[in-house]
Amino acid sequence: MASTDVVFAGSIPEIYERFLVPLIFAPYARTVADRLAASGPRDLLETAAGTGALTRAIAARIAAPAQIVATDLNQPMLDHAGARQPDAGRVTWRQADAQALPFADESFDAVVCSLGLMFFPDPQRGLTEFCRVLRRGGYAAVSVGTVPERSYNHRIHHAIALLAPAASPSAARLFSLGDATKLQSLFEAAGFRNVAITTEAHRFVLPSFDAYFGPFENGAGSPGQALMALPVETRKAVRAEVQRALGDTDGPVAVDVEYRLAAGQR
Repeated sequence: MASTDVVFAGSIPEIYERFLVPLIFAPYARTVADRLAASGPRDLLETAAGTGALTRAIAARIAAPAQIVATDLNQPMLDHAGARQPDAGRVTWRQADAQALPFADESFDAVVCSLGLMFFPDPQRGLTEFCRVLRRGGYAAVSVGTVPERSYNHRIHHAIALLAPAASPSAARLFSLGDATKLQSLFEAAGFRNVAITTEAHRFVLPSFDAYFGPFENGAGSPGQALMALPVETRKAVRAEVQRALGDTDGPVAVDVEYRLAAGQR
Protein backbone atom coordinates (compact mmCIF):
# COMPACT_ATOMS: atom_id res chain seq x y z
CA MET A 1 0.00 0.00 0.00
CA ALA A 2 1.08 3.54 -0.56
CA SER A 3 2.08 5.75 2.31
CA THR A 4 -1.15 7.77 2.05
CA ASP A 5 -3.49 4.80 2.50
CA VAL A 6 -5.75 4.27 5.48
CA VAL A 7 -4.77 1.59 7.99
CA PHE A 8 -7.04 -1.43 7.71
CA ALA A 9 -7.11 -2.54 11.34
CA GLY A 10 -9.60 -4.50 13.43
CA SER A 11 -12.13 -6.45 11.37
CA ILE A 12 -11.36 -4.60 8.13
CA PRO A 13 -8.85 -7.16 6.77
CA GLU A 14 -11.39 -9.93 7.38
CA ILE A 15 -14.15 -7.99 5.58
CA TYR A 16 -11.74 -7.18 2.77
CA GLU A 17 -10.74 -10.83 2.39
CA ARG A 18 -14.27 -12.20 2.60
CA PHE A 19 -16.07 -9.83 0.26
CA LEU A 20 -13.57 -8.14 -2.03
CA VAL A 21 -10.80 -10.65 -2.67
CA PRO A 22 -12.93 -13.37 -4.35
CA LEU A 23 -14.53 -10.89 -6.73
CA ILE A 24 -11.93 -8.22 -7.38
CA PHE A 25 -8.55 -9.82 -6.95
CA ALA A 26 -8.84 -13.57 -7.43
CA PRO A 27 -9.59 -13.66 -11.21
CA TYR A 28 -6.70 -11.34 -12.03
CA ALA A 29 -4.41 -13.03 -9.52
CA ARG A 30 -4.74 -16.28 -11.46
CA THR A 31 -3.92 -14.54 -14.75
CA VAL A 32 -0.84 -12.79 -13.37
CA ALA A 33 0.36 -15.89 -11.50
CA ASP A 34 0.14 -18.02 -14.65
CA ARG A 35 2.25 -15.51 -16.57
CA LEU A 36 4.82 -15.36 -13.80
CA ALA A 37 5.03 -19.14 -13.59
CA ALA A 38 5.89 -19.33 -17.30
CA SER A 39 9.06 -17.30 -16.68
CA GLY A 40 10.27 -19.59 -13.88
CA PRO A 41 11.46 -16.95 -11.37
CA ARG A 42 13.68 -18.02 -8.48
CA ASP A 43 13.08 -14.96 -6.29
CA LEU A 44 9.92 -12.90 -6.59
CA LEU A 45 8.88 -9.68 -4.89
CA GLU A 46 5.25 -8.65 -4.49
CA THR A 47 4.37 -5.12 -3.39
CA ALA A 48 1.01 -3.89 -2.08
CA ALA A 49 0.24 -7.53 -1.25
CA GLY A 50 -2.80 -6.75 0.90
CA THR A 51 -4.30 -9.92 2.35
CA GLY A 52 -2.29 -12.11 0.00
CA ALA A 53 -4.69 -13.10 -2.81
CA LEU A 54 -1.98 -12.84 -5.46
CA THR A 55 0.65 -14.25 -3.10
CA ARG A 56 -1.37 -17.44 -2.64
CA ALA A 57 -1.96 -17.78 -6.39
CA ILE A 58 1.75 -17.36 -7.11
CA ALA A 59 2.79 -19.85 -4.42
CA ALA A 60 0.42 -22.41 -5.93
CA ARG A 61 1.84 -22.02 -9.43
CA ILE A 62 5.57 -21.44 -8.95
CA ALA A 63 7.49 -24.54 -8.00
CA ALA A 64 9.94 -24.81 -5.10
CA PRO A 65 12.60 -23.76 -4.36
CA ALA A 66 11.41 -20.38 -5.70
CA GLN A 67 10.96 -17.86 -2.88
CA ILE A 68 8.40 -15.06 -2.55
CA VAL A 69 8.78 -11.86 -0.55
CA ALA A 70 5.37 -10.23 -0.08
CA THR A 71 5.34 -6.64 1.15
CA ASP A 72 2.75 -4.05 2.10
CA LEU A 73 2.86 -0.83 4.09
CA ASN A 74 -0.12 -2.00 6.12
CA GLN A 75 0.92 -4.45 8.85
CA PRO A 76 -2.61 -5.63 9.83
CA MET A 77 -3.18 -6.73 6.22
CA LEU A 78 0.10 -8.65 6.23
CA ASP A 79 -0.77 -10.27 9.56
CA HIS A 80 -4.04 -11.50 8.08
CA ALA A 81 -2.29 -12.67 4.91
CA GLY A 82 0.34 -14.60 6.84
CA ALA A 83 -2.32 -16.40 8.85
CA ARG A 84 -3.97 -17.60 5.62
CA GLN A 85 -0.84 -18.72 3.77
CA PRO A 86 -0.15 -22.43 4.41
CA ASP A 87 3.25 -22.49 2.71
CA ALA A 88 4.98 -20.17 5.15
CA GLY A 89 8.40 -21.62 4.38
CA ARG A 90 8.35 -20.19 0.87
CA VAL A 91 6.78 -16.83 1.63
CA THR A 92 8.33 -14.02 3.67
CA TRP A 93 5.93 -11.27 4.77
CA ARG A 94 7.56 -7.89 5.28
CA GLN A 95 6.27 -4.40 5.91
CA ALA A 96 7.86 -2.06 3.38
CA ASP A 97 7.29 1.13 1.43
CA ALA A 98 7.18 0.20 -2.27
CA GLN A 99 8.68 3.58 -3.16
CA ALA A 100 11.76 2.95 -1.00
CA LEU A 101 12.26 -0.81 -1.07
CA PRO A 102 14.63 -2.16 1.61
CA PHE A 103 16.37 -4.55 -0.79
CA ALA A 104 19.70 -4.48 -2.59
CA ASP A 105 20.01 -3.86 -6.32
CA GLU A 106 19.30 -6.88 -8.53
CA SER A 107 17.75 -9.01 -5.76
CA PHE A 108 14.77 -10.48 -7.65
CA ASP A 109 13.81 -12.12 -10.93
CA ALA A 110 10.32 -10.62 -10.92
CA VAL A 111 8.37 -7.84 -9.21
CA VAL A 112 4.60 -7.73 -9.24
CA CYS A 113 2.02 -5.22 -7.99
CA SER A 114 -1.67 -6.03 -8.30
CA LEU A 115 -4.03 -3.04 -8.22
CA GLY A 116 -1.70 -0.99 -6.09
CA LEU A 117 0.43 1.27 -8.28
CA MET A 118 -2.27 3.92 -8.64
CA PHE A 119 -2.21 4.37 -4.85
CA PHE A 120 1.47 5.32 -4.84
CA PRO A 121 2.05 9.04 -4.25
CA ASP A 122 4.68 8.80 -7.02
CA PRO A 123 4.08 5.82 -9.35
CA GLN A 124 7.18 6.68 -11.39
CA ARG A 125 9.35 6.39 -8.30
CA GLY A 126 7.74 3.06 -7.49
CA LEU A 127 8.44 1.65 -10.95
CA THR A 128 12.02 2.92 -10.76
CA GLU A 129 12.42 1.00 -7.50
CA PHE A 130 10.98 -2.11 -9.15
CA CYS A 131 13.57 -1.80 -11.91
CA ARG A 132 16.39 -1.26 -9.41
CA VAL A 133 15.75 -4.44 -7.44
CA LEU A 134 15.34 -6.59 -10.56
CA ARG A 135 18.14 -8.67 -12.02
CA ARG A 136 19.05 -8.21 -15.66
CA GLY A 137 16.41 -9.89 -17.77
CA GLY A 138 13.87 -9.92 -14.94
CA TYR A 139 10.52 -8.25 -15.36
CA ALA A 140 7.87 -6.32 -13.50
CA ALA A 141 4.11 -6.71 -13.91
CA VAL A 142 1.36 -4.45 -12.60
CA SER A 143 -2.39 -4.11 -12.92
CA VAL A 144 -4.42 -0.90 -12.62
CA GLY A 145 -8.01 0.19 -13.09
CA THR A 146 -9.14 1.93 -16.29
CA VAL A 147 -12.27 4.08 -15.79
CA PRO A 148 -14.83 4.51 -12.97
CA GLU A 149 -17.62 2.96 -15.03
CA ARG A 150 -15.64 -0.29 -15.26
CA SER A 151 -14.43 -0.59 -11.69
CA TYR A 152 -15.83 -2.93 -9.07
CA ASN A 153 -14.93 -0.98 -5.96
CA HIS A 154 -13.48 2.37 -6.95
CA ARG A 155 -16.65 3.45 -8.74
CA ILE A 156 -17.73 4.23 -5.18
CA HIS A 157 -14.88 6.75 -4.81
CA HIS A 158 -16.14 8.30 -8.04
CA ALA A 159 -19.67 8.56 -6.65
CA ILE A 160 -18.32 10.11 -3.46
CA ALA A 161 -16.43 12.69 -5.52
CA LEU A 162 -19.64 13.64 -7.37
CA LEU A 163 -21.33 14.43 -4.06
CA ALA A 164 -18.32 15.66 -2.09
CA PRO A 165 -16.06 17.56 -4.54
CA ALA A 166 -13.23 17.74 -2.01
CA ALA A 167 -12.72 14.03 -2.69
CA SER A 168 -12.26 14.55 -6.44
CA PRO A 169 -8.43 14.62 -6.50
CA SER A 170 -8.10 11.32 -4.65
CA ALA A 171 -10.82 9.71 -6.78
CA ALA A 172 -9.15 10.86 -9.99
CA ARG A 173 -5.84 9.36 -8.84
CA LEU A 174 -7.40 5.90 -8.79
CA PHE A 175 -7.80 5.99 -12.58
CA SER A 176 -4.79 8.13 -13.40
CA LEU A 177 -2.84 5.17 -14.81
CA GLY A 178 -5.63 3.61 -16.84
CA ASP A 179 -4.49 5.08 -20.14
CA ALA A 180 -2.34 2.49 -21.93
CA THR A 181 -0.02 5.06 -23.52
CA LYS A 182 0.66 6.75 -20.20
CA LEU A 183 1.29 3.46 -18.44
CA GLN A 184 3.75 2.38 -21.12
CA SER A 185 5.56 5.71 -20.89
CA LEU A 186 5.95 5.34 -17.13
CA PHE A 187 7.47 1.89 -17.54
CA GLU A 188 9.89 3.05 -20.21
CA ALA A 189 10.91 6.12 -18.19
CA ALA A 190 11.70 3.81 -15.26
CA GLY A 191 14.14 1.85 -17.43
CA PHE A 192 12.03 -1.05 -18.68
CA ARG A 193 12.14 -2.44 -22.20
CA ASN A 194 9.84 -4.75 -24.16
CA VAL A 195 6.87 -3.19 -22.41
CA ALA A 196 3.55 -4.89 -23.16
CA ILE A 197 0.12 -3.54 -22.26
CA THR A 198 -2.98 -5.73 -22.30
CA THR A 199 -6.55 -5.34 -21.08
CA GLU A 200 -8.69 -7.83 -19.14
CA ALA A 201 -12.43 -7.57 -18.59
CA HIS A 202 -14.86 -9.48 -16.40
CA ARG A 203 -18.55 -9.22 -15.57
CA PHE A 204 -19.49 -10.01 -11.99
CA VAL A 205 -23.17 -10.79 -11.31
CA LEU A 206 -24.42 -10.46 -7.75
CA PRO A 207 -27.86 -11.51 -6.47
CA SER A 208 -28.84 -7.98 -5.43
CA PHE A 209 -27.59 -4.44 -5.02
CA ASP A 210 -27.37 -5.01 -1.27
CA ALA A 211 -25.07 -7.99 -1.88
CA TYR A 212 -22.79 -5.66 -3.84
CA PHE A 213 -22.94 -2.53 -1.71
CA GLY A 214 -23.31 -4.01 1.76
CA PRO A 215 -19.61 -4.82 2.30
CA PHE A 216 -18.66 -1.23 1.55
CA GLU A 217 -21.20 0.01 4.08
CA ASN A 218 -19.33 -2.17 6.57
CA GLY A 219 -16.01 -0.53 5.71
CA ALA A 220 -14.56 -2.94 3.16
CA GLY A 221 -11.43 -1.62 1.44
CA SER A 222 -10.55 2.01 0.86
CA PRO A 223 -14.00 2.80 -0.65
CA GLY A 224 -15.68 1.47 2.47
CA GLN A 225 -13.40 3.51 4.71
CA ALA A 226 -14.10 6.64 2.65
CA LEU A 227 -17.83 5.95 2.77
CA MET A 228 -17.87 5.48 6.54
CA ALA A 229 -16.16 8.84 7.02
CA LEU A 230 -19.08 10.69 5.40
CA PRO A 231 -22.17 12.11 7.12
CA VAL A 232 -25.15 9.75 7.11
CA GLU A 233 -27.13 11.72 4.52
CA THR A 234 -24.16 11.83 2.16
CA ARG A 235 -23.68 8.08 2.54
CA LYS A 236 -27.30 7.58 1.55
CA ALA A 237 -26.84 9.82 -1.48
CA VAL A 238 -23.71 7.88 -2.53
CA ARG A 239 -25.65 4.63 -2.24
CA ALA A 240 -28.43 6.03 -4.45
CA GLU A 241 -25.92 7.27 -7.04
CA VAL A 242 -24.15 3.92 -7.28
CA GLN A 243 -27.52 2.17 -7.43
CA ARG A 244 -28.54 4.41 -10.32
CA ALA A 245 -25.23 3.91 -12.16
CA LEU A 246 -25.56 0.13 -11.95
CA GLY A 247 -29.16 0.22 -13.17
CA ASP A 248 -30.54 -1.60 -10.15
CA THR A 249 -34.08 -2.94 -10.65
CA ASP A 250 -34.37 -4.90 -7.38
CA GLY A 251 -32.92 -8.00 -9.01
CA PRO A 252 -29.43 -9.30 -9.78
CA VAL A 253 -26.78 -6.64 -10.39
CA ALA A 254 -24.11 -6.92 -13.08
CA VAL A 255 -20.82 -5.09 -12.47
CA ASP A 256 -18.50 -4.76 -15.45
CA VAL A 257 -14.83 -4.51 -14.52
CA GLU A 258 -11.79 -3.77 -16.64
CA TYR A 259 -8.11 -3.74 -15.73
CA ARG A 260 -4.98 -2.73 -17.60
CA LEU A 261 -2.05 -5.13 -17.24
CA ALA A 262 1.46 -3.88 -17.95
CA ALA A 263 4.72 -5.79 -17.96
CA GLY A 264 8.27 -4.76 -18.79
CA GLN A 265 11.75 -6.32 -18.77
CA ARG A 266 14.83 -4.86 -17.14
